[in-house]
Order: sequence, then structure tokens, then C-alpha cells
Amino acid sequence: MQRGASKPPEDARRLVLLRHGRTEWNATQRIQGHLDPALDETGHAQARAVAPAVAALSPVTLLSSDLQRARQTTEYVARATGLAPSYDERLRECYLGERQGLTHDEYAALDPAEYARFRAGDWDDIPGAETQAQVAERFTAVLKETAGALDAGETALIVAHGAAIRTAMAHWLGWPIDWASDFRALANCGWVELVERPSGRWALAAYNRTA
Repeated sequence: MQRGASKPPEDARRLVLLRHGRTEWNATQRIQGHLDPALDETGHAQARAVAPAVAALSPVTLLSSDLQRARQTTEYVARATGLAPSYDERLRECYLGERQGLTHDEYAALDPAEYARFRAGDWDDIPGAETQAQVAERFTAVLKETAGALDAGETALIVAHGAAIRTAMAHWLGWPIDWASDFRALANCGWVELVERPSGRWALAAYNRTA
């Protein structure tokens, strides 16, 4: 899939979903989920660089996950856009139960078969974890509320987390949720653009754009 697409109609409503900047846990492949590590130095640099790029999309509203790594990314975007952000726990990353805090190597050693399913995008049997359907429902509830508040031609910017964004994206577009695993992981501070068609259906206009 191309990383960009043709410019949408001027009166199209648009949702831009931005992944947070890098954390030390990203760098060391430690599973974050609802745990709350901060951006590392690289993550701050990524957020600083992406802020003017997404500000150029002229968003009229700014929402964010309430987890620290998303909030810190949002601070840069808020300064670049002049928007006051709001925070919503429904935009959090997928909750991965007992596996949160493990490195990938630790997880693979603990349960190789379960880890292989996790790497394939199937975490529904992880002990204590949310299902993909639960993640999709909570996240797309925010998308529905946000899109409904947009006028024609307006853009909303949402700062959240990679796996949750992909899962919600598939559900929002009416695809089977497991199609989310067919997309490569979003880069830190990579973003997705969703635009509304004249029919009222939504389309994927760009995936994994970066500054």
C-alpha cells in the first residue's frame, strides 16, 4: 500500500490518528499496554518534528489517550496547532493483561505458542487481556463522537497507540478486525488519515505517514 494518497475533496471530513513518540520500552521491546512509560529523548525529538507536519493538516480539534507517552506527544502538537487537547482513556493502547511489562524475549520464553499468536496480531487468549473487539469498540466510539462533531471539510487529530489505532481503523472502515494485522506496525509518530466519502462511508487516505 502506498504511504500517501490523492488529496480528499475539500468538503470531506477527516480523522487523523497519530501514534505517540518512542519510549525506552519501545526501544527495548518491552510490552507497554496500559502501563505508563514516558517518551525517551528520541521520542521527544519525534514529537517535536511531527507537530508542525500534522498542524499543517489544519485540525480543529485535538484528542489524546490519557497515558503519559501520548500526553507528552500531544503537548508538542498542542503548541503547534494552538488547540487545547482533551484526554480520553478509551484511546489507550490494548490492555495485555499479565503480559504487560515483559520484554518480547521474556514472553517468548514464557509461552512460545501464545507469543507466536501475539506476534501474529491475535491476543484474544492472553490471560487477563482485552479482546480485539473490545479495543475496537471503545476506540471507535470516540471516533464516532468526534466525527459527528465535525463540520464539512474539518479535521480532527487523535493521538494514541499503534496497535489500538490499527485495530480501530479496521473496525471503523467495516473490515474484519483481524485485517489489522496485515498492516505493518505504525512508526512512532506515524499517522493514519481517514476521510469520509460523499456516500458517508469512510476510506483510508494515508497510512504510516511520517514527518
